[in-house]
Amino acid sequence: MTLGDGARIAVIGAGPAGSMFSYFFLSMAETIGLDVAIDIFEPRRFCHRGPAGCNHCGGIVSESLVQRLATEGIRLPDCVVQRGIESYTLHMDVGDVEIATPLMEKRIAAIYRGIGPRSSEPLETHSFDGYLLDLATQKGARVIPRLVTGLRREEDSMRVQCADQFTDSYELAVVATGVNSRLTEMLERESGEFARPDRTKTFICEFHLGRKVIRETFGPSMHVFLLDIPRLEFAALIPKGDYVTLCLLGDDIDEALIDKFFSAREVRERFPDGVIPGHVCHCYPRINIRSASPVCGDRLVFIGDSGTTRLFKDGIGAAYRTSKAAAKTAIFHGVSAEDFGNHYAPLCRRINNDNRVGKLVFRFATLVQKARFARRGILAMTAHEQRQTDSPRRMSGVLWDLFSGSASYTDVFLRTLHPAYLGALLWNLVAANLPGSPSGNGRAEKGGHGHVRH
Repeated sequence: MTLGDGARIAVIGAGPAGSMFSYFFLSMAETIGLDVAIDIFEPRRFCHRGPAGCNHCGGIVSESLVQRLATEGIRLPDCVVQRGIESYTLHMDVGDVEIATPLMEKRIAAIYRGIGPRSSEPLETHSFDGYLLDLATQKGARVIPRLVTGLRREEDSMRVQCADQFTDSYELAVVATGVNSRLTEMLERESGEFARPDRTKTFICEFHLGRKVIRETFGPSMHVFLLDIPRLEFAALIPKGDYVTLCLLGDDIDEALIDKFFSAREVRERFPDGVIPGHVCHCYPRINIRSASPVCGDRLVFIGDSGTTRLFKDGIGAAYRTSKAAAKTAIFHGVSAEDFGNHYAPLCRRINNDNRVGKLVFRFATLVQKARFARRGILAMTAHEQRQTDSPRRMSGVLWDLFSGSASYTDVFLRTLHPAYLGALLWNLVAANLPGSPSGNGRAEKGGHGHVRH
């Protein structure tokens, strides 16, 4: 099962995974002189504001990924990046601390997967997903604005079926619909040989505050909350132009958890006059928390969230890795289940194994959320590192990579086992909880870089 001249590929979904697969596949095909055609099935228009053009994502891209994309010829223009994020501000009940970027290459960028929230004003901005899709079409991909509702294997092809009764056959079908599509549910139900990814519900909303207010209250910082709220794994406020995006990740986020989050003092204090405004746009997207099984078959491959992705973090980075690996396999090896199993599935297994470590990391974070003395120690250690210019920033680096997804969970976990890290943490746990210490008695200190505000 190899692709020859005249082969046709169906890519179902034009999010980052589908568009990048198309871009990489056509680039590689051009390099070896292979004449193939790609049809991208996508009913949405990323030039629309609100749900019609949105891909339901917090919208964070690490600088390291921006640099990797640039080496592939994918250079994000200024109109796509809503704001450069230069620091994280960590908020806990024991105080706040701002964590500056460890290195210039570890900055992050805030983007919109669509072109903006519902009712937002038309601006000279560009959707991240729309930009990637444009690159794919410039390479020669054709966009078909239809909703795919079925896939059926034939003797030597895959037949694509759409909601409007359109149908066609292809030598390879690439599923990149994400986990909020009904297609993977249908494939699980009808194939008997495929299990779709396990999912959990999240919450994302947009607040309109205006650039001036955002500059004065949030600055070029992403605000992360470590609060003792059951089932909440991660919460962040991300400034983007005139809007701030709230992203809540955890175990099936519901209205009770959201209300508890909004009632927390640490959250209310982030907004002008301590009043949380009504949001202009919100959704409850589901995210992948365990991979599909299997991630491939004869003439069929699942990429991005439809197959395997990073747990909670760096979904766009995982889309890049899986799309490029799948394209390389199809071009240079073949499109059989064995080909994908030998050359694509190992990457998915590495991501899965790293996610298992990630689950341990988040379990530890849950224990920290419940232990006030631990929060004091982490706050003191981070603040001390931020005040020093020549000492190793072990806790700061761990937190930065955990928040941004810039490093693997395995790498983060191994760094926490370093004797110097453990020794510094133990020292700060003791010092920060002694009677008379700033953290121990609640005295206030000035906020800002390297300072703790109680």
